[in-house]
Amino acid sequence: MLRVNFILVLIVAVTAGLAATPALAEMPVEVLAAIKSEASGMPGFQGFSAERGEKFFKTKHNHNLSCSSCHTDNPAAQGKHSETDKVIKPLAPAANEERFTDMKKVAKWFKRNCNDVLDRECTPQEKGDVLTYLLTVHK
Repeated sequence: MLRVNFILVLIVAVTAGLAATPALAEMPVEVLAAIKSEASGMPGFQGFSAERGEKFFKTKHNHNLSCSSCHTDNPAAQGKHSETDKVIKPLAPAANEERFTDMKKVAKWFKRNCNDVLDRECTPQEKGDVLTYLLTVHK
């Protein structure tokens, strides 16, 4: 009887722990699908490219900044903001499961960072290429 009670308590504790864990709203591939839906309406769209995404990520743009200025050339590694030195968790979803799981956060992130690096918002093509590249990066 004691063993049965222990097992029931354990099941309740595990279930309660799972219920308390916030579920991730989306997976990175779902976010990529939403970006693809947006990009599909653009003239000449032929899909995303990890190669283009990596080039965009590592190329210096305005203000001599690139995405890798803060996120490093290895997006699976921890980065540091180029001006404030604030630590930035890895950007690649394989190294940080919280990345690209909330479309609203993704839109905010791209808007802020593209404006910092490019002085404009990224196009859906650029966003999709970068995310496609980041999905190829492993720990």
